[in-house]
Amino acid sequence: MIDQLLGSTTLPALEESLRFTEARHEVLAGNIANWSTPDYEVRDLSVTEFQQRLKEAIELQQSYQRPSIRGLSRSKRGDPLREVRQSLKTIRYHDGSNVGLEQQVTELVKNQLMHNTAITLLQNQFRMLQTAISGNISV
Repeated sequence: MIDQLLGSTTLPALEESLRFTEARHEVLAGNIANWSTPDYEVRDLSVTEFQQRLKEAIELQQSYQRPSIRGLSRSKRGDPLREVRQSLKTIRYHDGSNVGLEQQVTELVKNQLMHNTAITLLQNQFRMLQTAISGNISV
């Protein structure tokens, strides 16, 4: 019953968003750490691809086909969310790498903002649930 209650809210989607931003943060930090490494290729997780997959999962859930949104990022290899990596297109530097430090820092900041937004929304969801459970509704 509680799983049905929580599954019908935005909590599972926010949980997946947090997992995605945490994973992307690690990848972007690795890019920054290796920015001066010769022949290093930039790695990234596609935000667009993630958002599309999450949208599809939510639509399936709403149509009562009920896939487990919570398990998408934890599932086996071959899961579409695990295969969203793609290279950013940047210029090649003299050492053969394609890491633009400014671009990576910008992506890191945007990712942090997305993460913070998901946390704020998750906190609001928990506050609303706590209010509903306690019955303390002030008008």
